Amino acid sequence: MTLRIQYILLIILLHITTLVLSFLIFEDNKIFFIISEAVILSSLYFSIRLYRSLVQPLQLILSGIEAIKDKDFNVKFINTGKKEMDQLIDVYNRMIDELREERRLQEEQHYFLDKLIQSSPTGILILDFDGLVEDINPKGARLLEVNRDEILGKSLSSINHPIAQKAAIIPVDDSQTISIDGLRTFKCQTSQFIDRGFRRRFLMIEELTEDILRTEKRAYGKVIRMMAHEVNNSIGPINSILDSALFYKKELQETHQQDFEEALLVAMERNQRLNKFMQNFADVVRLPIPHKESYDLRKLVKASTRLMKVTAEQKGVVLSSELPSSAINAQIDIFQLEQVLVNILKNAIEAIQGEGRVEVQLFDTPVSLVVKNNGEPIPKDKEAELFSPFFSTKKEGQGIGLTLTREVLLNHGCNFSLSTREDGWTYFEIQF
Repeated sequence: MTLRIQYILLIILLHITTLVLSFLIFEDNKIFFIISEAVILSSLYFSIRLYRSLVQPLQLILSGIEAIKDKDFNVKFINTGKKEMDQLIDVYNRMIDELREERRLQEEQHYFLDKLIQSSPTGILILDFDGLVEDINPKGARLLEVNRDEILGKSLSSINHPIAQKAAIIPVDDSQTISIDGLRTFKCQTSQFIDRGFRRRFLMIEELTEDILRTEKRAYGKVIRMMAHEVNNSIGPINSILDSALFYKKELQETHQQDFEEALLVAMERNQRLNKFMQNFADVVRLPIPHKESYDLRKLVKASTRLMKVTAEQKGVVLSSELPSSAINAQIDIFQLEQVLVNILKNAIEAIQGEGRVEVQLFDTPVSLVVKNNGEPIPKDKEAELFSPFFSTKKEGQGIGLTLTREVLLNHGCNFSLSTREDGWTYFEIQF
């Protein structure tokens, strides 16, 4: 039973009782009976007014509660002129103003935070209470190479990307550096925040590749320039002295003249090789900015395979190419890309011991070039170091070829990878 019904029943009961008593008491005195009836009616009138005065604030509170329940903070009440009522209205209106201002501030902060996350250069994944992906910003989707809708509601370990799978085991409030294909490096950090009283995780992914490559190049560039300067300053005078010393072979006994000349020529030849060795390193540092122009990649592949055909045949390697029928144009520096492709083919041919195959494939969707061979596979523990500066798996290799290849492809904005896949073939893939 509501308070309203209880109050009405009480008023009715009291006034009926009073009416009956007044009738019994003043039954013989009509004047007093009429006066008592007037008093009872006045009491009923004031009771009704009192009821309205008491119920109106309750109705006001109930309507305010309904507005708050509907999250409508624009409903405000006008003063009635009654002191108690106006005090209640003033309190309610101030509360509504504060709630509306608080909601406005929260919406602005939420909008700012959302914009900050969406435009952040760092990939951000937000997980729900069960550790499943609830949201991911555009940068995170690009780094993981996925569409946003594809991974929502999935766990990190179920996403088919090495970053996500490795990040899934990183402890909360910890970070880890992850390297992919020996070239791209990422920093992954997990943290947490409080949402409705419970902890939720989020993951931040930052690509460090460009900074690391820039730092590496600055470091080895300085060393190479210093070495080249010292070697060049020494080789010229030394060869000049050795060449001048040849004039004194006639001063020796005839039996020693040939040995003397051969020794000097060997020393001079070794100096030339050392000079060439340093030039190869210096070429990496002095690599010019590519002068790009639109060029049919089919012509590039044909020219490079034709150049390496004889080398392949001499080793008993079958070199073939698979090209589309229509032109595939790309913005490239023809000279630099030709050098890169020749170097890749050379490495592929040298990786084959005995008979084998090297195949070149060109695709138009997306525009990509693949050179694969069925020679010696790349050891798994070496794949991460393949594009490290001057790293080589060959006994006498200097690592200059892959370093130069890396610099050229990075300057062209290409994505590339080198690895041995499950089918046993080693793939060098370039995406333009």
